[in-house]
Amino acid sequence: MNRLTTSWGEFPLTRFPEDPRDPLRAWDASDEYLLRHLAETETDLSGSVAVVGDRWGALVTALAAPRPGETTQPTELTQISDSYLGRRATADNLARCGAAPDAVRLLTTQDPPPARIDVLLVRVPKSLALLEDQLHRLAPAVHEGTVVIGTGMVKEIHTSTLRLFERILGPTRTSLAVKKARLIFCTPDPSLERGANPWPYRYDLPGDAPAVAGRTVVNQAGVFCADRLDIGTRFFLRHLPTDLGPARVLDLGCGNGVVGLAVALAEPEAELVFTDESYQAVASAEDNFRTHAGAGRKAEFLVGDGTADLPDESVDLVLNNPPFHSHQATTDRTARRMFTDARRVLRPGGELWVVGNRHLGYHITLRRIFGTCELVAGDPKFVILRAVKTAGSGGRGPRG
Repeated sequence: MNRLTTSWGEFPLTRFPEDPRDPLRAWDASDEYLLRHLAETETDLSGSVAVVGDRWGALVTALAAPRPGETTQPTELTQISDSYLGRRATADNLARCGAAPDAVRLLTTQDPPPARIDVLLVRVPKSLALLEDQLHRLAPAVHEGTVVIGTGMVKEIHTSTLRLFERILGPTRTSLAVKKARLIFCTPDPSLERGANPWPYRYDLPGDAPAVAGRTVVNQAGVFCADRLDIGTRFFLRHLPTDLGPARVLDLGCGNGVVGLAVALAEPEAELVFTDESYQAVASAEDNFRTHAGAGRKAEFLVGDGTADLPDESVDLVLNNPPFHSHQATTDRTARRMFTDARRVLRPGGELWVVGNRHLGYHITLRRIFGTCELVAGDPKFVILRAVKTAGSGGRGPRG
């Protein structure tokens, strides 16, 4: 287990789910830079402190943990996160480091933000849209004396990032780079005319998207391809399985739920389950499903760790467009976990259908996990793969 070293002590931190083989740490140089700055400048943290986008809880854990010789702690310390996995990691790290159970209020991006913020710390997210949405939502709680500091790796902070802080909160400048990390300093201007929050965003699906063509969908900020239908999903929609009957279908890593929605509209007897680790994604999926499939149509919407909330052998079909990034890191770890989780919840004879970039080689991983993998369709960029759960007995998979 890696330890984050700060002026306030050392903190053993892990990601979630914890995997001793995972070489990635639960913090990076930008987290270290921000914590060092707070300690060296003796920033007053005695009021209401909000930490946005703290990926694995490194920032709030360091701020909440008992500090030898210091009695001043934040009167209200809040973490705001869109990631279920990040929140679980935060809870585990806080407990491991001896923080009081009520030391940090863990909010999602869908929860109402604090009414007043005296210190706002922002870990710059990969999604500029999510940053824009969160700054708009937090701006009413920021006052003239609020200390606002952002942090991120140099490659994550662009001119457009700084413009968002400038336009929504107030004058902004940056620090020198240290270990390829940079800080953002913003001076709030309560009189600023910031305009309306453009999120959530709505757009019409293209005419070549079977079952959902021309429908208007809503995307919360931060959801993958929040302003258009991505080309991988568009390809997937043209090759989805048919004749499902009363099958229980899981849209795993659902994003805005367009794939599951297409199945629901084409297969009126199918029962849909949508799951994602993003609160923004599941909120989008539920909104789109309720709008287009009807309020009376049965479906489940779960924010969680893959299929962790589903019983073994409880679904007939899993549809999956797995991510191959974990924040800025390129990795197939998430896809492998999704495939393994899918096999667990599939009934015997059930099928996993996966769309992915051709170069990722998912067919090799699927054969290792399922013992079988079939190419359903492909083009120069994408492939759609089908794996059948053959262990056990019973159950007829859907026909393609």
